[in-house]
Amino acid sequence: MKKKILILTAGFGEGHNSAARGVRDGLARIASDQTTVELRDLFAEAYGRTNELVRRSYLALVNSAPRAWGVVYRWLDRKTDYNTEFRRLTRLKAQFAPVLDRFQPDIVVCSFPAYANVLQDISGADRVCKCVVIVTDSITINASWYRSPADYFVVANEQSAGVLRSGGVAPEKIRMFGFPVSPKFADFAEDRPLPSTNSSRRILYMIHAARRGAPELVRLLTKLGLDLTVTIGRADELRSEIEAAADGHPIKIVGWTNELPRMMHENHLLIGKAGGATVQETIAAKCPMIINHVVAGQEEGNARLILETNSGMIARSPREVVAQVQRAFDDGAKQWREWAANISKLSRPRAALDIAEFLMSL
Repeated sequence: MKKKILILTAGFGEGHNSAARGVRDGLARIASDQTTVELRDLFAEAYGRTNELVRRSYLALVNSAPRAWGVVYRWLDRKTDYNTEFRRLTRLKAQFAPVLDRFQPDIVVCSFPAYANVLQDISGADRVCKCVVIVTDSITINASWYRSPADYFVVANEQSAGVLRSGGVAPEKIRMFGFPVSPKFADFAEDRPLPSTNSSRRILYMIHAARRGAPELVRLLTKLGLDLTVTIGRADELRSEIEAAADGHPIKIVGWTNELPRMMHENHLLIGKAGGATVQETIAAKCPMIINHVVAGQEEGNARLILETNSGMIARSPREVVAQVQRAFDDGAKQWREWAANISKLSRPRAALDIAEFLMSL
């Protein structure tokens, strides 16, 4: 009989969706004929337009007023009554319960807080399915992640495991597999060529939702004579601005793509925000990172991970970013080589596959 696995996510930040897809794709690679898998965003299904409004407001807040979000984040972290709070999500429960009745999962995988608490509220003492929480942040982990009745908590690294242990989670409930990036990251085993001349120093700049300063940074980077690729996602309106900022210099502008594993592997440096998915993907690709945006709260730990392991640098202004790029490649790329050696020690490109094997063992 096939094992039934229900994966639950929510669109409040790309890290949750990325982790959910990674687990799904890992299962598809190693156990497609042994599993029936469903991936659902029950918040979107239950709350519809309200969820979309809240989601957009949240993303606007974290990108345009990160300090204000930091205050909210710390308030949430101090709360101790999550079970009581999540019981108020009546529409979520009304959406969740029929899914459980119909699908009858053996395992519920949660890449977003709240689901584990709501699952327990619905099932009570009769819960027979296992519940596994995939924690998508590092080091600064909000208590809403682990103050839940989940059977297991999957974390990306030892620093994050320590946070959960300090928060009272029993060590036997914690599993450290790495972040479930796309299994495609495990396909790129060969090391990238070392940077030599300027033209062979490849930079990947991922423009995020906080776009202010992006054209200026592109303008400054093109003056370094590097091989520059800029991703704009689905923000097609940015293309003309970036082309104008390049001012005739040859750069590659990429819209939405599923080729990020390959692109991260091919480039020497990633410039981008300290999102949970982005930081873990750059680690999986062994690509040092210059972080140019940090959302207070959950992203602070992701930035600390890069900084404390000497796997990159934080540079908040365009000129600071350019200065760090130059520093990385100066003196025969001495700094870049140091960053690359350190980030390689953290890399777990097989994490999604390892998590899939763990789920199959339950």
